[in-house]
Amino acid sequence: MTVDPKAADLGDLAAFVAVAEAGGFREAARIRDTGASTLSEAVRRLEAGFGVRLLHRTTRSVAPTEAGARLLERLKPALGEVAAALDVVNGFRDRPAGTLRLNVPVSAARLVLPGIVPPFLAAYPDIHLDVVAEDGFVDVLAAGCDAGIRYEERLEPDMIAVPIGPRMQRYATAAAPAYLDRRGRPAHPRDLLDHACLRGRFASGAMTEWEYERDGETVRIEPNGPLTVRVGTATDLAVGAALAGVGIVSLFEDWLRPHLDSGALEPVLEPWWPRFSGPFLYYPGRRYLPAPLRAFVDFVRLTKLPLR
Repeated sequence: MTVDPKAADLGDLAAFVAVAEAGGFREAARIRDTGASTLSEAVRRLEAGFGVRLLHRTTRSVAPTEAGARLLERLKPALGEVAAALDVVNGFRDRPAGTLRLNVPVSAARLVLPGIVPPFLAAYPDIHLDVVAEDGFVDVLAAGCDAGIRYEERLEPDMIAVPIGPRMQRYATAAAPAYLDRRGRPAHPRDLLDHACLRGRFASGAMTEWEYERDGETVRIEPNGPLTVRVGTATDLAVGAALAGVGIVSLFEDWLRPHLDSGALEPVLEPWWPRFSGPFLYYPGRRYLPAPLRAFVDFVRLTKLPLR
C-alpha cells in the first residue's frame, strides 16, 4: 500500500513517537506537558490516514504494532534531524530562545542549580528552563528531557559529561545536641547501631547504606531507627526530625550546613565523613545541540566551580 505523505502531519508524527517511547498516552502527555486526549487524537489521525494500526492499546499499556515499530525506527532519527535543522535558524537570533528541559536529582535542584539558574536566566531571557527533579534513575531522553545532572557512578554511556557544582562533596552525620546529651556521642561508626537513626529509601525500594572512611578503613552499616523517608522528596522530613531531637541523620554536608553553622545540629563522627566527586551535567553527544542546551553548556563551562 502506498501512503499519501499528506496523511502524515509532522506534529502528529511527533505525538506518535512520544506515545510509543513513553509506553502510554498519560506518561507521554506528562512528558510533553499536553493532554492525553490531544495525543490520542493525533495518533488516530495518523492511523486513519495510513489505514494501518500503529499502536496496540490495552488498559495497562500501549506498544507499537509491527508497522508502528518500523515507522518509529525510521522516524526517531528523522525527527531529530528536523529539530536540528529548525534550531539552525535559532542560531541566527541575537539571543538563543526556546525551552530547555533538565532532569536532575532533588539534591542538585536544592544544592547546585540555585547558584546557576538565576544568572543563566538573566543572561538568556528568551530561554525557558523546565526542571524535573526526581531521584529515580531514568533515561533523560526517553523522559523528554534535553540533558540531566547525575553523579559519576550513574552516568549513562555514550554521553558527554561536564562538571557542574562543587567538585568534591561530603556526606555528613549530625544530630541535635539535646539528643546527643541524652543518648551519648558515637565514637566509632559501629556505635550508630545503638542509636536512633533516620534512614532514607530510594525510589527502587533499596535502603540507603551509611558509609564511613578514615585512615584507609571503610565501615558500612545499616542502622535502625524510628523514621524512614523517600530519598530526595521527603528528605526535609528527616532533617526536621533530627532538629527536633528524634535521632541522627546522614545527608549531604551542604544540605545540613546551615543547621551545623547555627548549632541546631552537631557534627557526629566528622573525621569519618566520606568524600565523593561532585555532579555532572550530561547530554547526548550529537553533532547539533538545541540552542538553549548549547547556551546552558557554555554557561556551565564558564562558571567557576566551587571546590566544595
